[in-house]
Amino acid sequence: MATEAIKVQLTAGVTNAESVVLTGVSGHAYAVLSVLICETAGAAETFDMYVDDNAGGTDYYVYKTQALGANATFEHTSKFVLEGTDRLCIALASAGNVDVVVSFLDQTL
Repeated sequence: MATEAIKVQLTAGVTNAESVVLTGVSGHAYAVLSVLICETAGAAETFDMYVDDNAGGTDYYVYKTQALGANATFEHTSKFVLEGTDRLCIALASAGNVDVVVSFLDQTL
């Protein structure tokens, strides 16, 4: 029996290393509703946001070198889908500090 649940994933302290902000699980599909990215260190940054397809290392960029102002919040509100073991990742271009909030609908298949 299929189920649906609205969920949120919170990730604090994203820096210039790849951070997985949503990890998919086999047998699930995820409708990403919004991604909020907030710079918390008082310095302008740029970030990449991408989907790691099936956690296999092939990245598909949603944003590449996207500007994020000091103490600002970037809102992504276009919906997209992750399937199975896809991963949503974010990395800053330099050492910094951002928090990420991902709202999504988790559907079991």
